[in-house]
Amino acid sequence: MMRIMVTGAAGQLGSALAQRAGSDTIVPFTRTQLDIGDQAAVQEAVAAARPDAIVNCAAYNDVDGAETDATGALLGNAFGVLHLARAAKAAGAAFIHFSTDFVFDGTHDRPYVETDQAAPMSTYGSSKLLGEWFAAEAPQAYVLRVESLFGGPRAKSSIDKILASIQGGHPTRVFGDRTVTPSYVEDVVSVTEGILARQPPAGLYHCVNSGVTTWLGIAEEVARLLGREADIVSVKLADVKLVARRPLYCALSNAKLAAAGFTLPSWQDALARYVAVATARQG
Repeated sequence: MMRIMVTGAAGQLGSALAQRAGSDTIVPFTRTQLDIGDQAAVQEAVAAARPDAIVNCAAYNDVDGAETDATGALLGNAFGVLHLARAAKAAGAAFIHFSTDFVFDGTHDRPYVETDQAAPMSTYGSSKLLGEWFAAEAPQAYVLRVESLFGGPRAKSSIDKILASIQGGHPTRVFGDRTVTPSYVEDVVSVTEGILARQPPAGLYHCVNSGVTTWLGIAEEVARLLGREADIVSVKLADVKLVARRPLYCALSNAKLAAAGFTLPSWQDALARYVAVATARQG
């Protein structure tokens, strides 16, 4: 039985991980309980938790806000990761940290692999890339890049907005030119559990569902799963005014993760499972 310290335990991914503890002992820390940007607090928390593994689900996720709050983004996504990685090293604990597709500039025409050169376009993306580098301070560090997370007990993703819009019979505006490979929280948690149990080679992995689509494709699939006629409006990224620049082509290849023994289901399979769960919750 492992003792697993989970930071960001009240968030979308952290809360799902805490619920799927199994026979392991989860030591959860919410953001109010532990500010990972506070090095002394991190050292004290890890010493008290005595973990075999630390899973960092804490992050600064306000992509647009980061453009005017670089300090907050760097503390949450970079220096906080450094504090945890160093604490994991001192404790002899494995370390799992989550990153993002926003470390790329979106100019590819095929799914990014882990060896592709990162080129973030925003403060948020830059802070996440620094976090990836800092995570390597822990000898047994796993960096899992996830993308367009959806699902979990605290779901509030873009897919939830699409689902609610279609169910409400409203026009649903989605990007028709942004190519993505979404990550279902339940599948990410399964991979996380598997990594802790089987300990593949440490390093960087893309943890996304299989297949490539666009946000338009996702919306059309949601409508099909709901059995509804939907007013889906395709828009272009260039026509939407956003504070931070976004990569246009965001698809990630999960081939390296599959080679390590972790095969993720297709995005269609994941979306079908989530839509079933979400509609069941609504009664």
